[in-house]
Amino acid sequence: MTVFHFFNCAILTFGPHAVYYSATPLSEYDTLGTSVKAALVYLGTALVKLVCLATFLKVSDNESFDPYQEFLKALIGFIDVAGLYFALTQLTHRNISQNHKFQAVGLGWAFADSVLHRLAPLWVGARGLEFTWDYILQGLEANANLVLSISLAALGSLMWLRKNKPKTLIPIIYTCAGIVATMPSITSYLRRGLGWHFPEVVGFQLFTSLVMAFISWQLFAACQRPSA
Repeated sequence: MTVFHFFNCAILTFGPHAVYYSATPLSEYDTLGTSVKAALVYLGTALVKLVCLATFLKVSDNESFDPYQEFLKALIGFIDVAGLYFALTQLTHRNISQNHKFQAVGLGWAFADSVLHRLAPLWVGARGLEFTWDYILQGLEANANLVLSISLAALGSLMWLRKNKPKTLIPIIYTCAGIVATMPSITSYLRRGLGWHFPEVVGFQLFTSLVMAFISWQLFAACQRPSA
């Protein structure tokens, strides 16, 4: 029963990444190499963030919300944006469209994040003798992160790769990218500052990811229309 629970949680956590790749044109255009390169960039970015967090943040004995520490975490979190910039603009890719490129980069980014942050807890905890909803919620959180990562990659693609975008949309693009990039700090405030429980935070992440995906899709579609 415990192994069955582990496999269910693992499929919920990592399955949507494989489904997204196989169910979209990404598999037809063989963008797996782009996703792998993006995942490696994420691992390098995560290492830089870990060094920065260990250097500039102090270890707290309590779980209270510290605005100064959270502000530093938010600033360090923008290293992810720099990593995405490198993945979108500096890596060599196959001859694929901008539409497929940001999806492949966002997919690889999200998969590496799930492996790094959720595989070990699943392996250690989901095989326990006592059933818990925490690992199912972690799987749902990974799905929300997948959508947010692809949305952030789409917004980054608009910011850095598309030159002829309407000027009226530029503030909206940057605002949405800032919201997605600071989502870890927002969820941390909900947990520690407002006392939200894990299911409530995951629900908020799922809802926010759908909203940001819709907005990003509309912005991308608007920027692809020929200018009048």
